[in-house]
Amino acid sequence: MFSGIVERKAPLSRIERNSPVSAQIIFTIETGFTDLMLGESIAVNGVCLTVTRFTPAGQADFYLSPETLERTALGSLREGDWVNIERALRVDARLSGHIVQGHVDGVGALRLVTKSGDSHHLQVELPKPLGRWCIEKGSITLDGVSLTLNAVRDIAEGTVVDLMIIPHTWEHTTLSARVAGDRLNVEVDVIAKYVERLTTWKN
Repeated sequence: MFSGIVERKAPLSRIERNSPVSAQIIFTIETGFTDLMLGESIAVNGVCLTVTRFTPAGQADFYLSPETLERTALGSLREGDWVNIERALRVDARLSGHIVQGHVDGVGALRLVTKSGDSHHLQVELPKPLGRWCIEKGSITLDGVSLTLNAVRDIAEGTVVDLMIIPHTWEHTTLSARVAGDRLNVEVDVIAKYVERLTTWKN
C-alpha cells in the first residue's frame, strides 16, 4: 500500500525487451534508494512493481507483465524518461495523502495545462467507467501523485476532472513535464469502490 506522496523523481535508464514483439519488458530505474530489498514493492508512476534485482547504489530492475503493459501507460515510456517513485507505506507512518494500492484503474488523457498564479491547473479526461467513483474534493491518484479533485463533470465520452497542482508538487513530480495529450495512470479512491460494491451487493 502507498500514500501517493511521491518520494522522488528517478530516471528510467534501461528498457529491456526480449524481442521487438515481446509482450513483456524489464525496466531499470536509478531509484537512489541504497537499502532496497529483493521482492519489495515500489510504486512507479502509480503502478505497484516488484524489485527483481538491485545494486547497493540503488539501481533496480522491475518486470512488467503483459497485464501491466495493457492496463497502464508504462509501455509508452522511453529510456531517459523520469518517473515518480514511492516505496511501500510503513504501518507506523503518517498517511499524508490517501490510501493508494498501486493498482491502476485506467489511463486518462491530459487535456489542458495552464498556469494559475504560482500553481498549475490540470484538466484530465478519465475513461467513462471511472467517473462514478469521483466526487468534488475527493481523492484521485495520477501517475502516483495523490491529488484533490476540484471539479468533476460528466461528458458523453467519459468524465473530466479539474485539479490544482501546488508549486511543491509541480517541482517534485513528473507532472511538470506533462503536456496536453499525454496519458496518465489513474487510480480512483478504493474506498469508493468498496462502498459501491457493498451497497449494490445482492446475496
